[in-house]
Amino acid sequence: MKKVAIGCGVLAALGLIVLVIVLFAGGSYNRLVRLSQQTDSAWAQVQTDYQRRSDLIPNLVATVSGAADFEKSTLTQITEARASVGRVNFNSKGSPQDPAQLAAFEQAQSQLSSALSRLLVVVERYPDLKSSANFLTLQAQLEGTENRIAVSRRDFNEAVQKYDTAIKSFPTLLYAGALGFRDKPYFSAAPGAETAPKVQFDFNKAAPAPAPAKP
Repeated sequence: MKKVAIGCGVLAALGLIVLVIVLFAGGSYNRLVRLSQQTDSAWAQVQTDYQRRSDLIPNLVATVSGAADFEKSTLTQITEARASVGRVNFNSKGSPQDPAQLAAFEQAQSQLSSALSRLLVVVERYPDLKSSANFLTLQAQLEGTENRIAVSRRDFNEAVQKYDTAIKSFPTLLYAGALGFRDKPYFSAAPGAETAPKVQFDFNKAAPAPAPAKP
């Protein structure tokens, strides 16, 4: 009887250990799933904000193209940059897995940002256009969108940082790869990236007078 009791006790102890391991593994797996979904959600917001900017561009181009003698090359650059963004495709569902694909996406968006900045500089030469109600409305929407993009990129990087830290921490790193959890890439942080691009111009402010020439 004593041996039977001892055997039952050993089995109970082993069963308890197995139960603890299963509960721990299940909790760890669920945490990784939750963190992965958070990165996917943050990425979806990034795409939404970039799409919002892309949707503004046709109206912006249509508004400025009505100005007489407006630089057509600037409009062409914006149209081509917008098209290049649409050609960047991601093979995986959810947030990007391939750093090269994310870098290509980021480069295309950066080229579009540069083209938009050049457009706003060129508009300075057109007093009637820069005081147009339609243009001012679009400009305000563009400014708000750039702020949204800056925030969503930051939130995405924070979500990726939490996820990547989790899968590289012990003991999760021992089995995360086997369960299909891989590193996710970040948006690169260029100097000043934490500040949204300035796209608002004070058209009513007079330009500063030139400094007097020295004798």
